Amino acid sequence: MLKYTFRRVLVAIPTLLILIIISFLLMHAAPGGPFTSERPLPPQVLANIEAKYGLDNPLYVQLWEYMRGIVIEFDFGPSFQRKDRTVNEIMAQGFPITFTYGGLSFVAATLIGGTLGIVAAIRQNTIIDYFAVGVSIGAQVLPNFVMAPLLVWLFTLTLGWLPGGGWNGGAWQNLIMPVIALSTSYMASISRITRSSMLEVLNSNYIRTARAKGLPERTVILRHALKPSLVPLISYLGVAFVGMITGSVVIDIYFSTGGMGQAFVNSALNRDYSVMMGITILVGALTIVFALLADLLYAWVDPKIRY
Repeated sequence: MLKYTFRRVLVAIPTLLILIIISFLLMHAAPGGPFTSERPLPPQVLANIEAKYGLDNPLYVQLWEYMRGIVIEFDFGPSFQRKDRTVNEIMAQGFPITFTYGGLSFVAATLIGGTLGIVAAIRQNTIIDYFAVGVSIGAQVLPNFVMAPLLVWLFTLTLGWLPGGGWNGGAWQNLIMPVIALSTSYMASISRITRSSMLEVLNSNYIRTARAKGLPERTVILRHALKPSLVPLISYLGVAFVGMITGSVVIDIYFSTGGMGQAFVNSALNRDYSVMMGITILVGALTIVFALLADLLYAWVDPKIRY
C-alpha cells in the first residue's frame, strides 16, 4: 500500500506541472489581456504596466518565473485587477467559505443519499422504495441553478424565514439554502448508485448463504452487504467532494457568499490570469488528492483489492 501511495504521489507531481503549463498557455493564447478594455490605454502606459508585471517578457520566461514562484515560494503572484491583493490572499479569503458550505453539502448529500439508497434497496418494490426513487429523480432534475431561485422565492420572498444571501460569518441561517441548493443533485446520484450497488450485493450468492445460515437480517446488511456495496459509491464520492468544494460558482454568485466561485468568474471576465491560474491549480490538486484517497479506501472496504 505504501509503495502504491508513493507511486501515485510521483505521478501527481508531473500531472500538476502539465496542468499548469497547459492552463498557462491556453490563457495567454486567448486574444486580449488583463489591461485591455473598450478604452485602450496609451501605449507607453500599457508598456510600463506590462513591464511591472513581467508581461513584456517572452512567454517561456513568464512560464518559468510563474512555476518557480509556485514551487519554491508557494506564491501565485499578484492579482492584475485587484492591485492591493495577491492571489494567495484572495484564495485564503474565499476557500474557507467555499469549503464550509461545500463540506456541509457533501456530508448532507452522502448521509441522506446513502440512507435513501440503502433503504430503497432493502425495501425493493415497496412504497418506501418508490418514495426514495421519486425523491432522487426529483432532486436530479433540479440542479443548483434551478434550486437556488426556488429556495429564495419560497424561504425568503414568500415565507420570510431565511436571508436571501450573504455570509454573515457562516451563520446557520445563511448556510441552509446554499447547502440545500448545492447538495440536492449530488444526493440524487449518491442515492441511485447506492441503491443499484446494494441490490446487486443483496442478490449475490454469499448473501443468500448468510441468510440460509439463519443470521439476522440486520447482521446480513451491516456486516456482509454494506461494505461491498460502497465500492462503486467511493469512486463517485471523491469526484463529488471536489465538485461541491470547487464547483460552487452558481452558489457564490446567487447567494453572494464571497467564496472562490465569485472570484473565479470575476477573474475570467477580467482576464486576471494569476487568479484564474491559482484557482485552477487548487482544483487540480484537490482532484488528485481525493482521487488518491478514494483509491486507498477501496482496500479498506474490499480486502480483495490489492495494489
